[in-house]
Order: sequence, then structure tokens, then C-alpha cells
Amino acid sequence: MLRAAPLLLVAMLMSLSACSGQQAPRLVTPTQGHSSQADFGALRVYYNLLPTLAMNESVARSYGVQRSADQALLVVALRERSGAEDQPVEGMVTATATDLSGRQQQIVLRTVKTGTYTDHVGSVQISEHDTLRFAVQVAAAGDNGTLRFERGF
Repeated sequence: MLRAAPLLLVAMLMSLSACSGQQAPRLVTPTQGHSSQADFGALRVYYNLLPTLAMNESVARSYGVQRSADQALLVVALRERSGAEDQPVEGMVTATATDLSGRQQQIVLRTVKTGTYTDHVGSVQISEHDTLRFAVQVAAAGDNGTLRFERGF
């Protein structure tokens, strides 16, 4: 039994050294949003979700949001597909976010005008290692639909 103790100690030290052979832990950095689009008839919907810390100060100010580690901004733009260019169109947008445990957040959206375009924006609570599933209902230009997407933080 006494002879096995040094071998056990060597084996434990070797296993611990294997654990430290990896890269040192790094600070978490915010990721950029994933811009996407969906079409419902003549209605084209552009949507993006990004952590507010990933936004620069002037963009955050233009959308009227505070940059924070626990907030992301949902941006939805409605366009009518006509010819070569999409045209801005007024419409209705509602959205919810659900985390993997089933906790649901109703996202309060407001309109923000930038030039001739109108965006629908709303903040959502996020946390580290969180995955949220979004359901966004849109209606404009006689068309409507629901887009669903998922984002991890």
C-alpha cells in the first residue's frame, strides 16, 4: 500500500498538469449582432439583435438606449419590396423572448425615425451564457407573419 502512494501522487500530478496545458481564461467580450431578413409576401423584415455594449456611444444615443452588460437591443425594420429597392412602410411589430427555462419577456417596442426610415426597437434582458428564443409578429403592406430566431450570449 505504501508503495502505491507515490505512484498515485505522480498520476494525480500528471492529470493536474494536463488541465493547466490549456489557454489561460480570457475576459468575455461582447459579440456582434447577426443581421437577418425574412419575407412575407411583399413585406420584407430586417431584424437584428445586439448586446448594447457592442454598440458605440453615438449609435446607442440615436436609439435612446443605455449601454449595459445585461441588455440587448432588438431592431426591426419593415420594408415593402417594390422594384430594385425596398421602400419603408409603416406597420405593427410585437415581440417576445423566451429563455431556455421558459421565462418569457414581452419586449416593449417603440419607433425610432432615422431619415425616411422607421425602426422598431426594444430592449431585452440578457445574461452571460444565456440563449433566448424570439418570436416577432409583423404586419404591414397587407402582409403579416411571425419570424422566429434564437441567439446565444
